[in-house]
Amino acid sequence: MKLLLLSNSRAPDGGYLTQQRDVIAATLQGVRKALFVPFAGVTISWDDYTAQVQAAIAHTGVHLVGAHADDAVEQFLAGEVQAIIVGGGNTFQLLAECRRRGWLVRLGDAARSGRMPYIGWSAGANLAGLTINTTNDMPIVNPHGFGALGLVPFCINPHYNNSLPPGHQGETRDQRLAEFLVANPQMRVVALPEGTWLEVNDSAVVVGGAYPARLFTANADAQDLALGARI
Repeated sequence: MKLLLLSNSRAPDGGYLTQQRDVIAATLQGVRKALFVPFAGVTISWDDYTAQVQAAIAHTGVHLVGAHADDAVEQFLAGEVQAIIVGGGNTFQLLAECRRRGWLVRLGDAARSGRMPYIGWSAGANLAGLTINTTNDMPIVNPHGFGALGLVPFCINPHYNNSLPPGHQGETRDQRLAEFLVANPQMRVVALPEGTWLEVNDSAVVVGGAYPARLFTANADAQDLALGARI
């Protein structure tokens, strides 16, 4: 498998997919056409979302086909696309639409076979894990199950930040993840601060980007995963 799992899409200066420009180009090397899965978009139309990402990756020369297009399944099954890109947004809607439209099985089979590299950010990174239970999103729709693609043997928490604003009485992110691990002690969670990503080549999972990742397991302190570390 060849995966690129990004915490986020926006750079601190507001640039869209600019921090990840080079690693996206490297992952898409040799790809002419890619399937873009826009279903996590809620307040943006899927046509507009596809166009936004197309503009952001123009430097790669890759043409996008939206997974919502009438002929998307036909092109996918005919081998006309060579990569999968899954955008961020609401993870529950993403999973629900992928399941309803039959994309969940298709995407998983294609990525696991090594036929197509997979790039996902935020919700798209969540979808690559074992479940979406460690998303930060509100469950605005019923996805009829939380099981995800299972391309990596852990769950992902994107946009990781354990800060607590003054006066806020809710849980920190670490407390939320601790709750998940009490309920699911067999699981592991890799938390990705913004600007951080995971590159997966076959069985090697390597931390990349700007900041260390963090590994959460049950009954143990969180472990920092330095840039370049293998999970």
